[in-house]
Amino acid sequence: MEKLLLLFCNWSTLGVCAALKLPQISAVLAARSARGISLPSLLLELAGFLVFLRYQCYYEYPLLTYLEYPILIAQDVLLLLCAFHFNGNVKGAAPYMAVFVASWFVLPLQKWIIDLAMNLSTFISVASKFAQLQYLWKTRDSGTVSALTWSLAAYTCAILTRFVIMLALNVWVTTTVLRYRKTAVKAE
Repeated sequence: MEKLLLLFCNWSTLGVCAALKLPQISAVLAARSARGISLPSLLLELAGFLVFLRYQCYYEYPLLTYLEYPILIAQDVLLLLCAFHFNGNVKGAAPYMAVFVASWFVLPLQKWIIDLAMNLSTFISVASKFAQLQYLWKTRDSGTVSALTWSLAAYTCAILTRFVIMLALNVWVTTTVLRYRKTAVKAE
């Protein structure tokens, strides 16, 4: 049963990721505006995805463990280009694209660089979410931001929440075992 649940989680996450940004892209295209979308948030998210993908490739993990990341990156690049287009500055995307392409080649130059980048990727992802929140709080206007896209993103994280909860509980049991472990009484 657990294998079936894990299989469902893997494939449903992949399926959701394959369509994750499509509602957002559709909303931007329909409105012909990227109002409400935080450019720093999008750039940070793209950087986090890129680091994760490069790390997985560097260490030769099986494709199915990271297959959603190339899809997410492609969707983010398309959304980024739409945002620059509707803000009237398509050429403004070029320096960011150059940095992302260059980072693909720089990250694996030294093992410590890719490892450090991967360790920072969670902070990058968190910063991305806070940048979007800060932008929404500042403007008090969600504009074309897709609630469906953010709900789908929440779903992909909810799948992982089970593992985080199990981790916390396993650590709790471990510490409780160690706390109540009786020390061996030496025979005299």
